[in-house]
Amino acid sequence: MEVKSIKTKEDYQQALNRLEVIFDAPVDSKEGDEADILSLLIENYENKEFPIEAPDPIEAIKIRMEELNMRQKDLIGIIGGKSRVSEVLSRKKRLTVDMIRNLEKYLQISASVLIKNYDLA
Repeated sequence: MEVKSIKTKEDYQQALNRLEVIFDAPVDSKEGDEADILSLLIENYENKEFPIEAPDPIEAIKIRMEELNMRQKDLIGIIGGKSRVSEVLSRKKRLTVDMIRNLEKYLQISASVLIKNYDLA
């Protein structure tokens, strides 16, 4: 099959079907190279057609806490005292600039995610 750009749903489906056929091709083969190129084209199409939006700041914090096996009490000192941590995570209080800086530093969450607006409870 000739590799071509993916512009339509039909092109996308054909690329997926072809990739399924050649997926296990040896790395240094013609089909292996084709699989690499198809993977990139498919990924590019999916990123354009099916974008995944970043979670709101509170969800991002909760996701990162889960990844790091952290509990709410572990944010004491990063966000503030025990009650402030609870208020922020339950969406009763908004993040402040200092909280955002600390969360970016300690949880490695991008400030661009943390500054997004979100609904309070």
